[in-house]
Amino acid sequence: MAKEPIYKIIFLNQGQVYEIYARQVFQSDLWGFLEAEEFVFGERTQMIVDPAEERLKNEFASVKRSFIPLHSVIRIDEVEKEGACKISDAKGSNITQFPYPPIAPKPRSE
Repeated sequence: MAKEPIYKIIFLNQGQVYEIYARQVFQSDLWGFLEAEEFVFGERTQMIVDPAEERLKNEFASVKRSFIPLHSVIRIDEVEKEGACKISDAKGSNITQFPYPPIAPKPRSE
């Protein structure tokens, strides 16, 4: 039997780059969103605990399905096994969320 694929999803969230792993990733019926389900986190058999991974694990602990805006997605890879989930700052890189800067409507002069 074929092994179930695991997907690495890298996306922007509030000025930080999130890297998470999920077994199910697909385009949502909710327009403009990607759905991720069945999150995968590293095994806790080691004595070393990564605080970023623990933060992500706690953040997604009670989440059944996550809707990620398509314009926030940087990359999705199918991988053979999960790695460490990470959160890193997007500052200093050439990655920005769309649209930036936020566009405000111009006042009408009548």
